[in-house]
Amino acid sequence: MKRVTVIVLDGAGVGWLPDAAAYGDVGACTVGHVADRCHPQLPHMRAMGLGRIEGTGLEADPGAAGVFGRAMEKSPGKDTTTGHWEMMGLTLPKPFPTYPGGFPQDVIGPFEKAIGVGTIGNIASSGTAILDLLGEAHLKTGKPIVYTSADSVFQIACHEDVFSPESLYDICRIARAQLTGEHAVGRVIARPFTGMPGSFTRTSRRRDFSLEPIGMTLLDDIVSHGLDSLAVGKIEDIFCMRGISHSNHAAGNSACIDAAVSLLNKDFTGLLFVNLVDFDMLCGHRNDTEGFSSALEAFDARLPEVMACMDDQDLLIITADHGCDPTYPGTDHTREYVPILAWHRRMRACRPIGTRNSFADIAATVSEALGLGNRYQAQSFYSLIAL
Repeated sequence: MKRVTVIVLDGAGVGWLPDAAAYGDVGACTVGHVADRCHPQLPHMRAMGLGRIEGTGLEADPGAAGVFGRAMEKSPGKDTTTGHWEMMGLTLPKPFPTYPGGFPQDVIGPFEKAIGVGTIGNIASSGTAILDLLGEAHLKTGKPIVYTSADSVFQIACHEDVFSPESLYDICRIARAQLTGEHAVGRVIARPFTGMPGSFTRTSRRRDFSLEPIGMTLLDDIVSHGLDSLAVGKIEDIFCMRGISHSNHAAGNSACIDAAVSLLNKDFTGLLFVNLVDFDMLCGHRNDTEGFSSALEAFDARLPEVMACMDDQDLLIITADHGCDPTYPGTDHTREYVPILAWHRRMRACRPIGTRNSFADIAATVSEALGLGNRYQAQSFYSLIAL
């Protein structure tokens, strides 16, 4: 293959993993529960085999053509960084630190000293609830809101009239530089918002400041071989721009699909890696089941546009990085299997790849498809894709 496109439907898990009890996620099934409640019409993904994947709750298309299956997460955790890193061949030996009781003084104290102002919050909360709780106090005091979640994140929310987005990014960079060693969280996230008490709204100027990958990834390998490694959406944040030759930090599913189509209409050799964050950020975390269903339908409706850009030397893989079940108690990610769909123009039938033991099987498959040697201690399923 000349080009491989990997599209991540952020948070679109397909059923709880065997170890989900350790994460409090037994019973979670993002796509299955959305399908059960809202019955989304997804003809193009079903035509790739989506309805044949256990946990989707969708009817199988008897005429489907594509490779289909699901994958387990081998790394401990259920966050964005862990999922994407493993997908690109980097499996974590231990989880990132989490802070369900808030950050200790040896984290908050040095941060406040470095930015020259105190903070408020320092609790675990959802992103919308924290604004209702502390947004007005932030406006009155000018102090940044610091909070976390079940994931390994240090989040800072500031009103754009108090801290400009660039100023917020600056203090996030300070936090990122300080959060090392035992406190090396997966991501520091800038959460700018606008509005007045009772109607605060998070803006699209969110930025993620991830920990730099702790080992080599498929992206590094692609670049080292002189191939193109193109990123769309928050991929550049997740990998700290490492192993990326070009990035479009588009915000929102529609803009990211526009960016992907634009890149696919250009000549390149290598990988196009796309994250579609709205499923997770706007729907899963907000318990918006109907919104999740609509987002799936919107992506499915544009899938032919993506496919039309591809020729016989293109491979498309659609997957997810974790679950974020909008029907499940709470607003956090859920520890789930992720779907895998693979397609190219020459496919005429469906081929199952079963349940893969690691997200890294995707890295192994892309590596083989591009003629590279590394298999990341995983199992490629490229033989079932190639004709």
